Formats: sequence, structure tokens, C-alpha cells
Amino acid sequence: MNVASVIVDVPTKQTDKTFDYLIPDHLVDVIKRGMRVVVPFGPRKIQGFVTDLKAESSFRKLRELIEPMDLTPVLNEELLSLGDWLTETTLCYKISAFQAMLPAALKAKYEKKLRLTEKVKNRGDLPADIQTIFQAQQPVLWEDALKYGSLYLLQKEAANGNIEIIYEVKERVKKKKLKYIYSNLSSEQLAVEIEKLSGQAIRQKQVFDYFLENEGTVIEQRELLATLGVSSAVIKGLIKKDFLLEKEMEIYRDPFEERKFENSKPFPLTIDQKNAISPIITSIEKKQHDVFLLYGVTGSGKTEVYLQSIQKVLEDGKEAIVLVPEISLTPQMVKRFKGRFGAQVAVLHSGLSAGEKYDEWRKILRKEVKVVVGARSAIFAPFENIGIVIIDEEHETSYKQEDNPRYHAREVAIERARTYQCPVILGSATPSLESFARAQKGVYKLLNMPNRMNKQPLPTVEIIDMREELRDGNRSMFSRILLEKIKDRLVKNEQIVLFLNKRGHSSFVMCRGCGYVVNCPNCDISLTYHRYSEQMKCHYCGYEANVPHHCPECDSEHIRYFGTGTQKVEEELAKVLPEARVIRMDVDTTSRKGSHERLLEQFQDGHADILLGTQMIAKGLDFPNITLVGVLSADTMLNLPDFRSSEKTFQLLTQVSGRAGRHKLAGEVVIQTYTPEHYSVELAGEQDFDRFYEREMLMRKMHKYPPFYYLSLITVSHEELMKVVSITEKITTYLRSRLSKEAICLGPVASPIPRIKNRYRYQCLIKYKREPELSNSLKNVLDQYQQDISQSGLQISVDVNPYILM
Repeated sequence: MNVASVIVDVPTKQTDKTFDYLIPDHLVDVIKRGMRVVVPFGPRKIQGFVTDLKAESSFRKLRELIEPMDLTPVLNEELLSLGDWLTETTLCYKISAFQAMLPAALKAKYEKKLRLTEKVKNRGDLPADIQTIFQAQQPVLWEDALKYGSLYLLQKEAANGNIEIIYEVKERVKKKKLKYIYSNLSSEQLAVEIEKLSGQAIRQKQVFDYFLENEGTVIEQRELLATLGVSSAVIKGLIKKDFLLEKEMEIYRDPFEERKFENSKPFPLTIDQKNAISPIITSIEKKQHDVFLLYGVTGSGKTEVYLQSIQKVLEDGKEAIVLVPEISLTPQMVKRFKGRFGAQVAVLHSGLSAGEKYDEWRKILRKEVKVVVGARSAIFAPFENIGIVIIDEEHETSYKQEDNPRYHAREVAIERARTYQCPVILGSATPSLESFARAQKGVYKLLNMPNRMNKQPLPTVEIIDMREELRDGNRSMFSRILLEKIKDRLVKNEQIVLFLNKRGHSSFVMCRGCGYVVNCPNCDISLTYHRYSEQMKCHYCGYEANVPHHCPECDSEHIRYFGTGTQKVEEELAKVLPEARVIRMDVDTTSRKGSHERLLEQFQDGHADILLGTQMIAKGLDFPNITLVGVLSADTMLNLPDFRSSEKTFQLLTQVSGRAGRHKLAGEVVIQTYTPEHYSVELAGEQDFDRFYEREMLMRKMHKYPPFYYLSLITVSHEELMKVVSITEKITTYLRSRLSKEAICLGPVASPIPRIKNRYRYQCLIKYKREPELSNSLKNVLDQYQQDISQSGLQISVDVNPYILM
């Protein structure tokens, strides 16, 4: 097999196919399917993935492959075919599918460099500007060359054949290597050398003594210096004389190296847990592919069911993938898995550096671990013998990737499990309507866990109508009942969680004189005020501005902040309850590495009374001393133009309520709202998912939304409004002509946020049940506008099963 078919790292329509390259003789046995290779492509060298090996090509003249980038394939056979499936189902390019499966560290970094050709015998013959560029060293980085010389001169010399451009393909992250020191002498030789040392050579004697006592040891240089208190100069001197040797050894970056995890033993199961785990164990033993929906109230002990199912899989010599939403990938979750399975666990989430992610991923590739716990992308872990896939909080929208390839981790999990003929567990206290409907139909198998583990009742929930509070003259963001209950808990030394569904200080800045709202100049959305930096920010394009002292419209000084953010709540708490110790958790306070964990530890250790936060505190927390949960504004999501807003509100309120009273102390929940009569708020208060499911399904059926219909969303964006409107209109007309009468095409219409980063956005939404022609029609649309996409900056995105309609 001396021809390799390669998918190249250029995500365009023209390159979305394999290119054949000749494998040089010395690499014939080295190149394997699934490897990354460096290939020539036009004038450049780029990265590619080998998808096939064959004896001959239909093309006569082939260029040679340059070199492999890996010693072993990074994509196994199953992941290669999963790439084909992803390309088909999400309508993405094959290269995008492969890139999504790998850690960012494996995406190639391209460096463009310049060097003088052999034609240049004497640098003095070149123009002075060019001479200065190549004074010190060759080759020179392209960016550096442009700093010193003009582009025109460089092009002229390149045309004369004096300069050539070379493209280098590099890894983004280097493997971490450390220097290790060991003795080059036997113990007898060491004893002789110690005798020869003069009385002044105390440090050298220390080093010799160390290696004499620890014969045959290999020690990391920093550790040796710290242990003996000697300088690196002493060690270097002994290496020079050949008494010691040094070697670089590769080590893993371990994000958890400073933490010790206590080993935990499997707990005895409750009756509910036994009933739930029994069909899962049967499925594992029979090696059959089943999808289970584990529907258990908050605190019912779903994690223990996961752990014992994994235990069974590991005993069979197989591997497990566990997905948890990014925000509930709390230290607590990691601790449970590391505590039970120790070093067999690799953890993948966005809090790790690129290097740490790369090392965790390589542990999986090298079969050094058996369990992966991670957020969405961990579903692509390069295992080859999967025995179970678990998705915790399966209703979470973060399992859907919002850019190419737009996959849903749940669908990928089911596809992979089908290949390995193993079970998938989807766990949630508030399953997504789609999953619950499938379980009702018998497509998934429903496992019920209706009681909390310790038989503790679910917390009592009180819903407060904030309109009444306003009528009674309470302008504070805390209702009188919530404030009383907080004071009561402070006296009892119990802990409180206050939840707010947004970050920042105030939602928007408005002039009370004329009603002018300060908007982002690049997007059609109001700016959010952030108190800590005294600035207004756009959460879409990153634009920042200072707060105006006068209204730009009417020159009034009555500029006020509206809405409530976490910082504002923190300030108000300090005013009304100065004695309360508050920890605030939102994107602003947890952006630094490890801060999430540190704040939760402080709260767990009792260094604070109140944990105030956004979505990241709603899930996965399990602290015995929390007896009160306050939801400050339950309606923020209800007002979004999204058919799932009721479902998301219900899920979030139920999840956050589930943080209270999980242990011996009883819990209470206070939900503040301006729409107490809305069924999602009302039923979250009763924690009644079944009734909510019935109500919401009626609404979905009436308005023709999932799970009764599938959706596809086409979004078109460009800097010219008229171009966006006319292209969206053409696309909608074309799709209407290709689809059946049952399909509903809504559009063209401006997106809910009509402009982002100075680009206008229009969309077309398709609702359908069965449309065999839809996939091909959408591909035709993308092909049709390919030239516009590459030349005029037009963007067309197709999202099959969208989760965000904004």
C-alpha cells in the first residue's frame, strides 16, 4: 500500500474530499489509517488525516507525502467512521468532524518563514532593507520580515528567485519534559571519588553521598536540588566531568496532582436504586445496546447507580465515558469518580490548560485509564472497547455544540454505543421533553427513582408574587419573607444559596428622561453594566464603553441602571445584612483557573453563610448545611423568544430547589417572580415534572414544535442588509419547492438579534416530520452559495435540531 488518501486541513467545499499522495518508500510501513500527516498542498505544507491506504491511485502524477505527525493513529477505525456519520448528520466538512474529536493541542499551528535561496552567494548583492532582515539568522518568521522590509521588495526578490517562502507545520503544545539526573558511576567508583575530594568540596560530597545511599536512583533535577540544598552549578559541574548523567523524560501534566482523593467503597443500594440498576446490569451482561432514561428526583442517588454500573463494566475489562454538564463538573463530581476508581480516571473539561487536556487525552489513547469524566467533547474519547456511556443531567443545553460541527452529545453517545453494542444511561430529575417522550413511546427504557435516598422529603417551596411586594411599598430585590428566612438561617448558623439567572451588575443603562437605552454600536442588543470595571459590555461582540454621565439623546443627567445582576445583589446584601459573609460565583469571579474550586471549598468549610451565583451553582452541589434556597428572579428566561423557555425555567427552578435539605436538615425554597401564575413556575414549586410534561406537550403539539416535529434553522448573515434579505428569500423559496406539503417553512424573517458584529442576520425555520429530501436540499443550498461564502464574506449556517433560535 503505497498511496495514502488524505483529508486536508482546509475547511472549504472544494477540499471536502480525499486527495491522494504517494508514500515515500521509507514510510510505507509507518503510515496508518487515522494518522496525522504533513502534505504539500499548493505552495504550502499543511496537516491532513489519512483516511485510507491503497495500492494505486486513479491519478497519474502524485505528490509525495512529507512526514507523519504521529507515531500511532490519533483516530481509530471507529472514530473514522463516526467522522463520516457526523459529516452526514450535521452537514459539516469532514475536516471539521475530525478536528472536533481531538484536543485543541493537536490542531496544527502553521508558521510561514522566509529564507535566502542558494542562488544568493553574497548578501551584499541584495537591497539594504532585505540585508537587514536576514542579518542575524535564517529562516526568518514572516511577521518579523514584514516589520523590517516592505512587502513589495520581498515579492520582487521572491520573483527574482532570491527568497523562498517555507511553510512549517508545528504542534500547538509540546510534551512536558523534565530533566532527570542519575549517577554514571558504580558504588565502588563513587566511594573512590569521594576519597579524592578536597575538604572544600562539601557540596560535591553531598551529591556523591546521596547517589551512594540511593544506588541506581533516577531523580528529577529540581527535587535533587531541593533535597540537598545545592545549586544547579554543582550538578552541571559533575555532569561535565561525566560523574553524573542527565536525561529528559516526558511526564504528564496532572491537574489534580496536589489533591489527594479518599478512596470510597460502593454504598448499599436503596430499593429504588436496585430496581434502576438491575436492567442496566442485564444489558451489560448480555452486551446489548439499550438507551435508559434514569428519571430520579434531586438527591435520589443517581451518581451511585452510575458508579456501580461502571464498576461492572470495568470488571468485564471494558471502558466507560461519563458526561456531565460543564457547569456541574464541580470538584465534588471529580472527587466521587477519582475516589472510587483512582488513577483509572481521566478528566476533560474547559478549566484545564491546553497542555493538561492533551495529556489527559493521551492517557486515554495509550490505554492507561478506563474511565473518562468530562464535558461535551469527552464523548469523542479515543477508547476502543466501550462498555457504557452515561450522560448526567441529560436535559442540559450545553450538550449541543453551537458551531460546526453542530452535534448533540446525546446523539453521538447513542451512535457510538450502537457500534460497541453497549448501554447508554441518560440521567435527570427533569428530563428533556424529547427524551421523556421517547421513553413514553418505549424507544428508550424508563427507570424511575421517585424518592430521595435518605427518605428526606423534597424541600417546601413558597412562591412570592413580587408585584404584591411592590404594591406594598417594598422596592428591595428581596421579598420580606425571603429576608426573614435569611436572617433566621444566619442566627441558626445554617447556609443559604441565592440564585440569579444573569451576571453583571445591571441588565441595561437607560435614561429616565427620554427612555433612551445604551445599545452596542455593532449589535442590536443593549449593553450590560459591570460595576467592578465601571464599564458597559456587549456579551456578543465584546464591545466596551464607559457609562455616559448625560443622555446622548436629550442631555438629561437621569441615567439609571435597570435590572439586577449578581454584583448588585451582593451590594444590597451588604447593606441590609452587613453581618452575612457572602461568596459570589459568576463568570467574573470564576474566570481564573482553580477559582471555582477554591470558592466552593471555602463555602463547604463554613467560611461563608450565603453562596450567591448564576447557573453554575444550580447543579451538582451537595452540601449538608444548605437549608434555604432563594431564587431572586424566576422569570428572566420566560421572556426569551424561544419555544423551550418554559421547559428551561422549570428545569432550572427544580434543579436549584434540589440543592436544599439534601441531608439531615429540612430544606426550604423561596421563588420570587412577577409571573406566579405561569405553569412552569407553579409546577416547579410543586416539583411535579409529570404534570409539567403534560401541559408543555399540549403547547408543543399546538404550535408544532419538538418532540412532535423536527426543526432545521438556516441563518444568513452579511454586512449588507439587502443582500441578506434577498439570499434568505431565495433559499426559502427553493426549500419550499423541494419539500412536501406537510413541512412548514417560516421565513425569511430577521433573527431575534438582527445584527451582531455589524453583520445583519436573517433566518428561515423549517418544521417537519419526515423529509427524505431535506438533507440533500440543504447541501445544495450550501454548494450553491459557496463562491459568495468564500469571496464576499457571506455566512450561511445550517443547524439541524437547533437549541438556540437567537
